[in-house]
Amino acid sequence: MSTTYDVIIVGAGIVGCACAHQCSQAGLKVLILDQGPVGGQSTGAGMGHIVTMDDSPDQLALTHYARRLWLELAEDLPAHVEFQRCGTLWVAADAEELDAVKRKVSVYQSAGSKAQVLDARTLHEEEPHLNPAMLGGLLIPEDAVLYPPNAARYLVDRARSFGAELRTGVAVRQIGDKGSVTLGDGSSVEAGLILNAAGCGAPALTPHVPVRPRKGHLVVTHRYPGFVRHQMIELGYLKSAHSVSSDSVAFNVQPRATGQILIGSSRQYGDDSQTIHHGLLSRMMAQACHYMPEIGALSVTRTWVGFRPATPDKRPLIGPSLVSDKVWLATGHEGLGIATSLATGRLVADMIVGRTPEIPIAPYSPARVTQENVVHE
Repeated sequence: MSTTYDVIIVGAGIVGCACAHQCSQAGLKVLILDQGPVGGQSTGAGMGHIVTMDDSPDQLALTHYARRLWLELAEDLPAHVEFQRCGTLWVAADAEELDAVKRKVSVYQSAGSKAQVLDARTLHEEEPHLNPAMLGGLLIPEDAVLYPPNAARYLVDRARSFGAELRTGVAVRQIGDKGSVTLGDGSSVEAGLILNAAGCGAPALTPHVPVRPRKGHLVVTHRYPGFVRHQMIELGYLKSAHSVSSDSVAFNVQPRATGQILIGSSRQYGDDSQTIHHGLLSRMMAQACHYMPEIGALSVTRTWVGFRPATPDKRPLIGPSLVSDKVWLATGHEGLGIATSLATGRLVADMIVGRTPEIPIAPYSPARVTQENVVHE
C-alpha cells in the first residue's frame, strides 16, 4: 500500500489537534484519528489554564513559549473558546512561602515574563474573598484561562482548513514501527510518520512509553461573576504536584467566562476508575475553604474526575520514539497539556519539516527515557 499521508496523528485531544494544526499549516498532509470526540478524555476533563510554571528551567521555557503562542492566537479565537487573560495569582500562606514569592519573581522576570509581588493589602484588594490571613502573593498578569474542549475543536477546524482530515469514532488497535496504523476493523492506513498523541493511552500503542495516568478531581459551581478574579494557586502546589508516593491536594481555583468557578486540585496514582474518591474530594474542598472560606457556601453543579498523562521526570515526550524513527510521541504533559499544546505542535512541525525550533528540544526528547525510568508504586 502506498503512503497516503505525511503524518497520521493518533489522538484528537488538544495536543493532537495543535500538532495537526501546525503540521497541516506547514504543508504536510495530515490525518487525525480518535475513537472518541475531539477534545475528549484528558482535554475534556481538565482545567483550562494557560500558565507559566517555573518548577524547572525546561518547564519554564516550554510554558513561557507556549503562552506567547496563545497570546498571539488570542485575537483569532472565537468567543466559545472563552479565552480570558485573567492572570495567575500564586498565594503565600506563611512567611516561608512569601520568601519563595520574592525568589520566584526574579526567575519569571529573567525569562521575560511579567511578574509582580503583592503585599497582603494589595492581594486582598485583588481577591477580596481570600482568607485575610494570607500574607501576599505573586501576580503573573499575562497568564490566561480557556475552555479546553472548544479550544481543541477550534484547532482541529484550523487544521482542516489547511487540508487535514479528521476521523472520529475510529479505534486504533496498533501503531506499526514501519509507518502504519491498524484500525479496530482490521484495516490499515500508512503515512511517512505516525504521531502518538493518545495521552494516557499512549503506552498501549507504543512500547516503552513511561506515561502513567494520574487521577484528579474537579468541581464547578453555579454562576458567581466576580467572586474569583484570577486563577489562584497556592505556593504549595508544586510540592503537591511532585508527590508520587501519596495522594495529594492543593488549592487551585479558576474563573470561567460563564461566571462559574472551577475548583481543584487533587492527584492520585494507582486508581484508574472513574469513581469519585469522596475522602480526597473532601480534603480538596477543605483546602479551598482554607484559602477562600466563603467558597464552601457556593452551590456546586458538577463534580468529575479525569486523568493526566504523567512522566517520571515531569517533562513531556515530544519527538521520535525509541521504537522507530517513523513513530513519534507527543504525550506525557500531565497537567500542562492545555497550556503547552501550541508549543508542542510547533516543535513537532519544526522537527518534521526541518525548521530550527525557537527553544531547545532536547529536554523533551523521548530519547532521554527508557522503560526502566517508569516509577512503580
